Amino acid sequence: MLVTENKRTVVVGIFVFLGLLLLAIGILTIGNLHETFKRKVRIVALFEDVNGLQIGNNIWLSGVKIGTVSQMDFYGKNKVKVELKVENKVLENIRKDAFVKLSTDGLIGNKILVIYGGSDNAAAVEDGDTLGVEKTFTSEDMINTLQENNKNLLAITNDFKIISDNLSHGIGSVGKLLTDDALYNQLNAASLSLQNATNKASQLLSSLNTFSEGLNKKGTLANELTTDTVVFKSFKLSIKHLEHMADSASRFVSELKKAGNNRKTSIGILLHDETSGAHLKHTIVNLDSSSQKLNEVLEAAKHNIFLRGYFKKKK
Repeated sequence: MLVTENKRTVVVGIFVFLGLLLLAIGILTIGNLHETFKRKVRIVALFEDVNGLQIGNNIWLSGVKIGTVSQMDFYGKNKVKVELKVENKVLENIRKDAFVKLSTDGLIGNKILVIYGGSDNAAAVEDGDTLGVEKTFTSEDMINTLQENNKNLLAITNDFKIISDNLSHGIGSVGKLLTDDALYNQLNAASLSLQNATNKASQLLSSLNTFSEGLNKKGTLANELTTDTVVFKSFKLSIKHLEHMADSASRFVSELKKAGNNRKTSIGILLHDETSGAHLKHTIVNLDSSSQKLNEVLEAAKHNIFLRGYFKKKK
C-alpha cells in the first residue's frame, strides 16, 4: 500500500515537472526571452528627438533583427542617449562610420531603429562605440512643411492676381504691349528690321563664302596671289616700283612748285612776269603766221615750172 502511494507521488511529480518545463519553454518562445541568453554588445546613439521610441523596440540591419533598445537617458540639454544591445555575431557587418535612423515597423507599426551604411575600409564596430544619427522627418515636420508651402502658395497666388489685374488694365511693359496697338506695331517693325538685318548678314556670309571658295580655286589671280610665291613676289615688286614712281612724281611736283614760286627761273618768269608772257605769246603768233606763209610758198613752189620735177621725184 505504501509502495503504491509512493509510485503515485513520483508519477504526479514527473507530470508536474514536465508541465512546468513545457510552460517555461512556451513562455520563452512566445516572449522571445531566449534572446536574453545570447551574447550581446552595447552601442550608443545620440538623438535629438526619439519620436516615441521605447525600451525594448527592435533594431534592424538589412531587414534582419539584430537586437533591441536597452536603455534611454537624457544627454546634455537637447539630446537623448539611446543604448542598443546588438548581437555579437553581427559586429563584423556594422562599421564604425555606419548610421542609425528612426523608422517604423510597417505603415503605423512600432518604432524601430535601423542601422545602415558604412564603408568597407572602416573598421568593425566595438562594444561601447557611438554611431552617427540621421535626422528623419516626423509627421509633425511634414505638416509644418506643408503649412509653409501653403503660405508660399497663397503668396504666389496673390502675386499672380495682382499681375493679371495689371495686365488687364495695361499697367507695366507687358500690359502696355497687350493693350497698346502702337507699341505692338513698333515692336513688329523692329522685329522686321531685325529680320532684314539678319537676311543681309546671311547674304554677306554667303558672299564671303563665295569669295573664300574663289581663293581656293586654282588658276584665279586671288589664288595665285595667296598660294604662288613667285606671283606674290612679282606683285610685291610691282607695288614697290609704283611706290617709287609715286615718290619720284611727288618730288618732281614739289620741285616744279618750288621753281614756279621762284621768279628768277624760266618757269617762274613764265608764271609771274606778264611782259615775258605777252612776248612769248606774240612770238607764238608770229610763228603761226610764218608757218602759214611758208606753207603757201611751198605750195606755190610745187607749181613752179623749174621745181615741179623735183617735187614729183620727191613724191
